[in-house]
Amino acid sequence: MTSPHDTDAAPLDLPVDGTELATYIAAKLCHDFISPSGAIVSGLDLMQDPTAQDMRDDALALIEQSARKMVALVHFARVAFGAATTSEKFTAREIEGLVSGMVQGARASLDWRIADGEFTKPQARALTNLAYLTVGALPMGGVATIQSRVEDGLLYLEGFAEGARARLKPEAVTGLAGERLVEGLAGQWIQPYWLWLTVNEAGGALRVKVEDGKVALVARMPA
Repeated sequence: MTSPHDTDAAPLDLPVDGTELATYIAAKLCHDFISPSGAIVSGLDLMQDPTAQDMRDDALALIEQSARKMVALVHFARVAFGAATTSEKFTAREIEGLVSGMVQGARASLDWRIADGEFTKPQARALTNLAYLTVGALPMGGVATIQSRVEDGLLYLEGFAEGARARLKPEAVTGLAGERLVEGLAGQWIQPYWLWLTVNEAGGALRVKVEDGKVALVARMPA
């Protein structure tokens, strides 16, 4: 069964904004950061434990893996949630690196089909989130294809997830429609809502389509 969700007609009054929005984003970032930072602390504790010296190599591997994950999270978050850097534009290669670092180890594979070029801060913010959510729609594995095109002065950012049990959680569907979360987990809602808000505030529109084994996310923005 096909379930299209078209957000072309976005409401003028945002359902979540200001301090409330900042609270949700802060909670999301803290949730993401706590896992690798906690693993680093656990690795350091093992190295300092005199009864666990035979696990030093495992502890070092845990620390290295978690530190790399933390760095990937920080770099991704700077662009995906704010683009708070000195760069006014980002290349396709830079964005691919950010997304690849975030989805490393995921069951789905990333098929990056975006040609070399530059993206403004809002476009880069939309692309990083859209790509990440496309991969996240494949919990059982599959292929997440990310591509872009320009038509009639408009930029189309497209994410196509294909695989067994490709799906969007109810909270994500709510967020991608630009709607306030009524029930469910806020952590599953905020990033989809942030993508919708990013596209909406840039003067664009977000289209979502879910069917058996497939999820499509298409953002239309000024080129």
